[in-house]
Amino acid sequence: MAELHTVARPYAKAAFEHARDHDALDSWSQALAYLGAAVADDEVHRLLGSPKIENAKKVALLAEMFPEQQSDQLTRFLEALADQGRLTALPSIAEQFERLRADHEQRVEVMVTSAYALTAEEQTKLANALKKRLNREISITTQVDKSLIGGVILRAGDTVIDGSVRGRLNRLSEALTV
Repeated sequence: MAELHTVARPYAKAAFEHARDHDALDSWSQALAYLGAAVADDEVHRLLGSPKIENAKKVALLAEMFPEQQSDQLTRFLEALADQGRLTALPSIAEQFERLRADHEQRVEVMVTSAYALTAEEQTKLANALKKRLNREISITTQVDKSLIGGVILRAGDTVIDGSVRGRLNRLSEALTV
C-alpha cells in the first residue's frame, strides 16, 4: 500500500497546486473525491486496469461518471494518469489531495472515539482546546465505542492520543507484566 501512496503523491501535488493556483480547490476536491470513490468500486477498478481498453475510452468513462466537472484541466489530468497507467491510483490521489488542502487551509480533521455520545458543548470545548494546542482550525467527527469504558481516543492524521480507560488499563497491564 505504501507504493500506491508513493505513486499517487506527485499527481496529488500537481492537482493541488493547479487547483490552488486557479482558485478551484472546491471543484477539484469534489471531482477527485467522486472519481476516487468510483475507482474504488471493484468493477470500475477492473475496467480501468484492463489493457484491452484504450486509454481514451477509460478517460471518457470517468468523464461520463462526473459530467458536472468536465473541465479541460480535469480531462487532461485524467489523460495524463491514463497515459502512465495510474487511473487506479485515483482513490489515493484524492486522499492525498485532501491532506494537502487541509494543510494549506491550516485545518485538521479529528476523529473522536468516546465511550458515550458527546454533547455539542463537549465537542466545542474539545475543538477549542485542540485549536489552541495545534494552532489550526479543527473539524471534529465523533463515534461511540462502548468498549472504551470511559475517556476518549483522538485521531488527527497519524497522531493518536489514547485517553480512554481501556487504554490506561492496557498500559497498566503491560507495565505490570514486564
